[in-house]
Amino acid sequence: MVIEAKPLKYKKLDFLSERQLAEHYSLYNGYVNKLNETRARMQSADKTAANQTLSELRSLKRAETFALNGIKLHESYFEGMANPTKPSEKVMSLLNKSFNSFDDFKEEFKATALAVRGWVIMAYDLDEGKLRIFGADSHDNGAVWNCIPLLILDVYEHAYFMDYGAARKKYSESFMEKIDWSYANKVADKFNSM
Repeated sequence: MVIEAKPLKYKKLDFLSERQLAEHYSLYNGYVNKLNETRARMQSADKTAANQTLSELRSLKRAETFALNGIKLHESYFEGMANPTKPSEKVMSLLNKSFNSFDDFKEEFKATALAVRGWVIMAYDLDEGKLRIFGADSHDNGAVWNCIPLLILDVYEHAYFMDYGAARKKYSESFMEKIDWSYANKVADKFNSM
């Protein structure tokens, strides 16, 4: 099955320029293309030569994870901003339960944005029944199993450098003011156990 890139629902935002978003979306498209290429190459990979040190299948499996996570993280990131909305009652309750207050959540989220090289991921931990904020330096490094992402911030320089230069803190603060909580609200509504 060939994966298609999802269209952006906006061309520019009041805190990110049209050029910044277009370049970022182009990068996302690259992950879509590489995932499709990787999966096509897997069809003819020599599975009898597979081993954990060096094999074509090992390289392709690593590439698949990297590209697919790049797609999923970018799609959630793009969905989580645009028209600022409020967290649903359910999400606000989870934020308060997990971080003591909305302000404490914001403080930890913004601090994590300065502490990692790639991604800030607020996810619901199905085992703990709480929201957690995770940092990931790479698409396939730092993910925690059995967690459902609700809010994602891309802090790689490509996400903001044209508009903010090296001012990652200002970018992350702007993001926090423009969160479109409808994606997180929709995801949270899917899970009755939350």
